[in-house]
Amino acid sequence: MHFGIMAMQMDALIPPGLTPANALSYLAAFDHAGLVRNLVDSGFDLIELGGDLGMFFPQAFAPAAIRSLANLQQSRGLTYTVHLPLWSVEPSTPLEPVRRGSIRAIVDIIHATYALQPKAYVCHATGALAAEFSQMRLPQMAQAMILRQFQAGARESLKAILGETGIPGRLLAIETIEFPLDLTLELAEALDLSICLDTGHVLAGFCGPTTLEQALELCLPRLVEVHLHDSPTPGPDGLRQYGRDHQPLGTGDLDVGALLDRLRQADFDGPIILELDVQSALQSLQYIRRVRPQAL
Repeated sequence: MHFGIMAMQMDALIPPGLTPANALSYLAAFDHAGLVRNLVDSGFDLIELGGDLGMFFPQAFAPAAIRSLANLQQSRGLTYTVHLPLWSVEPSTPLEPVRRGSIRAIVDIIHATYALQPKAYVCHATGALAAEFSQMRLPQMAQAMILRQFQAGARESLKAILGETGIPGRLLAIETIEFPLDLTLELAEALDLSICLDTGHVLAGFCGPTTLEQALELCLPRLVEVHLHDSPTPGPDGLRQYGRDHQPLGTGDLDVGALLDRLRQADFDGPIILELDVQSALQSLQYIRRVRPQAL
């Protein structure tokens, strides 16, 4: 199994002690390859680049930065995946101008990073607005109709992304996020896309009333990547565990051993990205060494 880490490390992007006086110079001097190099030096050779970096660091995906990332990839034997933009992006909204802008933001990152030959492009097919409607207290039929409308918008956006970039559908992995799992799987089937299973999102109840074991079995036929982090599951009240996912392994309700056993049984060899800070990711690898050393 190939374990990696996300490049969106908040303590590196917003270092302690940053003041308004030196913020502009810090932004101008940001080195994307330097960020990745630090993660490699921490022991990771699989890095998930974050498309949202471009929001605050416009140079992060400029040609010069991509060349530096490619040189680092070659010299250090790295594998990349890319998490496409999700901040301010809503590819499923019924508002077509917003969808067009969302498509443009996603397509631009795919074009910028394609030379890095990422193993997968991970995409949130729906955004914050769809998530808000998915947890509203609405009549069941009304909510179902609204969520179907968001699903239809997502389908049109994903088709446009594939058309404008020319990438194979199976290179695009839609993630299990705060949207009904069955609607997400239908999207993947309709467009022949891959799936990125996010363990914490499922455990926290974001995808609806499904266990992680059930979600894994449903995702396995199209599974190309796993986002690995821990979370408690909803309690008797059924409330989603907002803000309690993205925890180190062994601190929530994830049965890490059972998950890794099933992935191994299924011959899964795709990227497993620890969506954690470096310290929590290293702590989680130590936990895996205790419960399933053969996975490493």
